[in-house]
Amino acid sequence: MNKLALYCRAGFEKEAAAEMTDQAATLGVFGFARIAQNSGYVIFECYQAGEADRLARELPFKRLIFARQMIVVSALLSDLSPADRITPIIAQYQRIAAQIPLSQSADLRVETADTNDAKALSAFCRKFTVPLRSALKKQGWLQVEEGEKCGLTLHIFFLRSDSCYVGYSYNHNHSPYSMGIARLKFPPQAPSRSTLKLEEAILTFIPRNQEARHFNANMYGVDLGACPGGWTYQLVKRGLFVYAVDHGKMAASLHETGRIEHCAEDGFKFQPPKHQRIDWLVCDMVEQPSRISALICKWLINRWCRETIFNLKLPMKKRYAEVRQCLHDIEQALRKAELRFQIQAKHLYHDREEITVHIKVYA
Repeated sequence: MNKLALYCRAGFEKEAAAEMTDQAATLGVFGFARIAQNSGYVIFECYQAGEADRLARELPFKRLIFARQMIVVSALLSDLSPADRITPIIAQYQRIAAQIPLSQSADLRVETADTNDAKALSAFCRKFTVPLRSALKKQGWLQVEEGEKCGLTLHIFFLRSDSCYVGYSYNHNHSPYSMGIARLKFPPQAPSRSTLKLEEAILTFIPRNQEARHFNANMYGVDLGACPGGWTYQLVKRGLFVYAVDHGKMAASLHETGRIEHCAEDGFKFQPPKHQRIDWLVCDMVEQPSRISALICKWLINRWCRETIFNLKLPMKKRYAEVRQCLHDIEQALRKAELRFQIQAKHLYHDREEITVHIKVYA
């Protein structure tokens, strides 16, 4: 068991592989990545046995930008018989159980990659889950009751109906969603589908039991590049009053809430009203990532806002290098200003050629 499977957006395998290689090295773990372009996953193979498990336990999943999920996997099981796929899977888990306490598992996910080709497997995965779960329970696994200690989730990652990886993830250090994807329903009242990007970002970066501390009706927000109001909608829905900054028109439904003020200004030139504390700054403007990074730093260093979520639109080439440089520049600028801050970044499911960043500055 010296491999990790990393799910990612199709087309971003190189970025996920490069990031994993760098992050593993920070823990003194070295290996190599196997990738297939547009496959939607990466296999990272460690040079030393047991190091994949160590990465799954110790490398903070939240630190990974391009990976949607991180699981320890066995060697690929191939040429599985349609008459009996379960027996070889059980045999593989029995070998794993000699080293890992599978008795601490409670959940099973039968998954595939997020690609058009792999989507055809989705129905098969759902159907296969039922008999496999029953077989695993007969082995004494997946029997942890709610409220008891549950440390593991079991994963079967199908590449084809006759080929799969068998593995597990640690519940304290993985995505809680199947395939690492937060399935969100588009709210019909929202002005644009971009609203799902901010909703997913909030779910990703803000613990659910803390959302009331981050959003309430006494807070004020600014949405730079707001038109037609997809991101503004998410803030208004959470009770905030929002300064919506854009030369374009905002949706009439948002004006009707009485919770916005439309500021027909350039997002790069706008400044918050004097003596008005801004709790949240959000920004989804289409602009060079270095310009957005500098703009966000200006707001934070001037103490114009306390918390922000924004997108960095990535170039077609050297995307990982651009992300690293932007995040490095932001961190350096905030440290130079002697600010205490927390920063997170993720390539979300509803993102495309962009990553979403969350920064909170502490007083």
